[in-house]
Amino acid sequence: MNFNLDFVGRRKLFLIISAVILGVGILSLLLQGLNLGVDFVSGTRVDIKIYKPYSLEEAKDHLEEMGYKSPDARKAGENNERLIFRTSQVLSPDEVDDIEKTFRDAYGKQVRVNEQKVDPIIGRELARNAFISVLIASVGIILYVTLRFEYRFAIAAVLALFHDALFVIGIFSLFQWEVDLVFIAAVLTIVGYSVNDTIVIFDRIWESMSFDNPKTWEDLKQTVNGSLQRTLVRSLNTSLTVVFAALTLFIFGGESIRYFSLALLLGLLSGTYSSVFVASQIWVGWKWRSMQKSTLKAQSAE
Repeated sequence: MNFNLDFVGRRKLFLIISAVILGVGILSLLLQGLNLGVDFVSGTRVDIKIYKPYSLEEAKDHLEEMGYKSPDARKAGENNERLIFRTSQVLSPDEVDDIEKTFRDAYGKQVRVNEQKVDPIIGRELARNAFISVLIASVGIILYVTLRFEYRFAIAAVLALFHDALFVIGIFSLFQWEVDLVFIAAVLTIVGYSVNDTIVIFDRIWESMSFDNPKTWEDLKQTVNGSLQRTLVRSLNTSLTVVFAALTLFIFGGESIRYFSLALLLGLLSGTYSSVFVASQIWVGWKWRSMQKSTLKAQSAE
C-alpha cells in the first residue's frame, strides 16, 4: 500500500514540532528537574497498604502530624488502595512502626507497611554507566552506518536516537513522574528500537538513491518520499505490534513496572515519529546541500 504523501515538503513543520516539544521538555528539566525515586536519592520509601478508599489530603495530614513537613506522598495501586510516602530521612524501625500504628488507628487493623531504604550510590552509578553505554553505542552506530551507507545517515540516526531519549526524559520531567532504575532500562530499550526502525528506512532510501540517481531537488525529494511511502506501512505495523505489548504491560503489569511501560510507550511513539519525520528529513536537507556544493565545485572546475 502506497501513500501519496509529501513528507519532504513538510519537513520544516515536522522539525519545528520536534523542536517545540523538546524545548518544553528541556525547559522543564532546567526549572524543576526530574522526580528522582529512592534509587537515586538517599532516604526511605514507605509503602502503606490501606486496602480501602481514602483521602490523600487526610493521609498527608496524618504524616504532617507525625512531624513530616510537606510529605511527598501519592496514591498507588490498581484501586488507589496504597499510599507511597518518600522521605529523604533514613527511617529507623521504630519510626516505621509509628507510621504503621498511626495509619492503623486511622484506617483499621488491615493496614500493612513496608519500607525500603536506599543508598543512592548504586543507582547513580547505574545511571552513569547507562549514559556511557549510550555514548559508546552512538559511536558504534556512527561507525557502522558510515561504513554501510554514509556519514550523513549515521549522524541523522544518532540525532534521532537522542531525540527519542530526550523526548521521554522531558515528558517525565514535565509531569513529574517518578524516575527509577526501570526507567533507565526503558530508555535503553527505546534507543535500540529507535535505531532499528531508522536503519530500515535509511536502507530503503540508500537503495532507491542507487537506482534513481537524483540530480535535482525535485528528484531527490521524489526519491525520499517514495522510500518513506514504501516503508510507512511496515513501520506502523511493527510499531503497533510493540505498542500493544507495552500497553498490555502498562494496564496489567502492576505498579512496579507502570512507569517502565509508560516510558516504553512514549519512546515507541517517538521512535516511529523520529524515524520518518526527523532522521530522514535531517538527512535529505543535508544531502541536498552537499549535492549543491558538488555541483558548484564541478562548475568552477570547468
